[in-house]
Amino acid sequence: MQIRPMGKQIGVEVTGVDVRTLDDAGFAPIYRAWLDRNVLVVRDQELNIEDFLRYSRRFGLVVPHPSKSTRHPDVPEITLLGVDKFTVDGRLNEAIYRRGAEGWHTDGAYDADPFKATQLYALAIPSRGGDTLFANAYAAYDALPERLKQRLEGRDGAFTYGGRQKKTALLNPEDRDWQAVPHPIIRTHPETGRKSLYYDPGKIVAVEGLDPAESDALVEELESYMIQPDAEYRHQWRVGDIVIWDNRCSYHRAAGDYPPEEDRIHWRVSIKEHASERRLAAE
Repeated sequence: MQIRPMGKQIGVEVTGVDVRTLDDAGFAPIYRAWLDRNVLVVRDQELNIEDFLRYSRRFGLVVPHPSKSTRHPDVPEITLLGVDKFTVDGRLNEAIYRRGAEGWHTDGAYDADPFKATQLYALAIPSRGGDTLFANAYAAYDALPERLKQRLEGRDGAFTYGGRQKKTALLNPEDRDWQAVPHPIIRTHPETGRKSLYYDPGKIVAVEGLDPAESDALVEELESYMIQPDAEYRHQWRVGDIVIWDNRCSYHRAAGDYPPEEDRIHWRVSIKEHASERRLAAE
């Protein structure tokens, strides 16, 4: 097994390993590298769905994504990304083609129990484009001026699916009524103890305890701190890549720039903390 950093502050690559045969001792340095570097890439895997789910469950509790229309028909824990891009009359479905490319975000902030991690496995990759970009939310927090750190410490943001613009096109009509949930904007990672800016401009509705105008101004200001120099990693996909990112301390977005007539297909899982992890985080 070889483990090497990718970006300066984010991203780590693992090669020379078959995740299907990893014992606990072999998995431990992989998990540690992920915690240290936010985004973990494992190359050259040949997995079936059960292999992928079994490995994903080593990171936490695998749960179905709210978007029912893009779930695997037989395995609801799996989301199919990049499938059925074209309508029956041949038009490109932008919601599927550009999924994840609407801007920098963190997955699952709309949930009262937000996603710990998201993991993708690459099945088909286009000839060009289709990268996924990542950024370090620890670095975003470090870049905040002291006045903002003090202003935000102990303050919650209200998050919901679709945010202030109510973008819910990928949800079934019966699933579009979401209530906003609170999460600390300055989040202390339960495993590393480090502080990050827990923020998603597409899902945050308001900063709680502020009047609407003040809240809106602060939400806009925070976006300018998300992406910091030397704190990004751009992943160029290969078939057989597994990539997992820590939603508690990182942001991501898809490039959304590959030839639409070509396939870019992944299995995706959403991972939450086990109840025991949540209890430890609350103590």
